[in-house]
Amino acid sequence: MNDDHAVVPLTIEAVDPRHEDALALLDEAAREARRLYAARIDASAPWPTNPPAGPRSVYLVARLAGRTAGCAALRPFDSHTAEVRRIYVLPAFRRRGIARTLLVCLERHAAELGYTRLLLETGDRQLPALALYEATGYRHVSAFGPHMGDPTSVCFEKHIDR
Repeated sequence: MNDDHAVVPLTIEAVDPRHEDALALLDEAAREARRLYAARIDASAPWPTNPPAGPRSVYLVARLAGRTAGCAALRPFDSHTAEVRRIYVLPAFRRRGIARTLLVCLERHAAELGYTRLLLETGDRQLPALALYEATGYRHVSAFGPHMGDPTSVCFEKHIDR
């Protein structure tokens, strides 16, 4: 029997942002960002951290066949807007729809939490991310918050129904 087309279960779980899997994925994402933007990120710059979970936020970890594959987070921006953060899929698990699934799950959580708009930022060299956001209905907006003035930042928004 050929198992090439066997269904591999993808699970999405809400976890504490300081869970070991969340921190390991954050480390991998930071390493990749430092490679992509080596000229812009000082090698001695501090590594990013995940703040504790706050009200109206969620941190998701995706697992494929039980193996940690990716993550995504949502945090409040204002009373009606949340920021999509930390969407990252390990290279070995890419091109399987995991990032899209994480994004859909975040949108569902955002609606359940009462948000009507999502903002997000990605880098101009992250072409698959740019394509994903455009394909899923996000539209370009001016840089916001800490991304203002960063020439590598590309920002998006999407209005969602509750």
